[in-house]
Amino acid sequence: MKKLALYWQILIGMLSGVLLGLILSQFEWGSPFVQNWIKPFGNIFINSLKLIAIPLILGSLIKGVSDLKDISQLSKIGLKTISLYIATTLVAVSVGLLIVNIIVPGQHISEETRTELISEYAGEATQKQMDAQQKREEGPLQALENIVPENIFGASADNTNMLQVIFFAIFFGIGMILIPEENAKPVKEFFDSFNSVILKLIDLIMLAAPFGVFALLATLVTEAPSGDLFVALGMYAFSVLLGLATMIVFYMLIVWLVTKRTPGYFIKGIAPAQLLGFSTSSSAATLPVTMERVEDHLGVDKGIASFVLPIGATINMDGTSLYQAVAAVFIAQAFGMHLTLTAQLGIIVTATLASIGSAAIPGAGMVMLVIVLAQAGIPEAGLALIFAIDRPLDMCRTTVNLTGDAAVAMIVAKTEGKLK
Repeated sequence: MKKLALYWQILIGMLSGVLLGLILSQFEWGSPFVQNWIKPFGNIFINSLKLIAIPLILGSLIKGVSDLKDISQLSKIGLKTISLYIATTLVAVSVGLLIVNIIVPGQHISEETRTELISEYAGEATQKQMDAQQKREEGPLQALENIVPENIFGASADNTNMLQVIFFAIFFGIGMILIPEENAKPVKEFFDSFNSVILKLIDLIMLAAPFGVFALLATLVTEAPSGDLFVALGMYAFSVLLGLATMIVFYMLIVWLVTKRTPGYFIKGIAPAQLLGFSTSSSAATLPVTMERVEDHLGVDKGIASFVLPIGATINMDGTSLYQAVAAVFIAQAFGMHLTLTAQLGIIVTATLASIGSAAIPGAGMVMLVIVLAQAGIPEAGLALIFAIDRPLDMCRTTVNLTGDAAVAMIVAKTEGKLK
């Protein structure tokens, strides 16, 4: 019998996890059972992907930069990549604001529900506010300063420091380009081999993907809050999901217009990475699979993919920025506030910059959202309103984040004549 494609295996694992979670949540012993005997396997799967993330970035970026041979080629591709990422993020924030102003989901939040949510999630909201306050107290150039690590080994020890690792990898690759080729050859051969080993490890890890997402989804279902909260916040969730779906259509359209590849070709190629991103809520954890799908199934040259995608996993958070725009206006609406055009334009700028600084890990966008709220003068306590359904939406916006990375990689490859 023909073996099922990976994305079908992952989809079956997801559905099985949801079904098991729903069944076990009906029993008093169900949730503890999932916590003790199923959740650990999901955590092991995520940890194995995170384990590979830093080595993958180092190996693939150093290899990708050194393969360019020419420093002028690097600056050209880098400028093009970052420009496209910023452009798609601006589109995402604008789409989010348009939808939330049309649907006005905040008017559906009752006073009783608002009070209940703020009371239930006040502790978590306060912690996010404290984290964001630390970021607001930093100087205007602190973000630029944070890009340069004082110790590459220290930076590599924490997956939230990927931007620093990317800086070192690019810097190291540039050094390899600038020295005589015969001197760089031994180092290049090492990183070429190193990258091949990492890719093989990814293949081994992906054999466990269906079981990993099964455990993750079963856990999520048993930990979900009451259904009444989902009903109360349904219109908000619908607004975010509609915006995210619009972005998926936008990616398919620009890929079709620029590369002449059909939407079906694009979605089929990236689908396994989308499903894994949905399960893990982490662009960083999904990066190995995203790179494999973009290179082997969407025809992007490895040199382009290994440069564009790691950067995208760090600074291109289209789904996150769209969610921040919708969430900010939704909270304002729930508190009866009217945001002026100037305030909403400020949200566009702030959400774009905040998405660049978001770590590619679950829940990071929530911290950055506090900064967006503060900029627009929206009560930060309103953050508690959206905690109840943030996790499912985080899964969806991660899917959009990595889809945007793949679309930009295809466009850059096409414009550079390196799309198969």
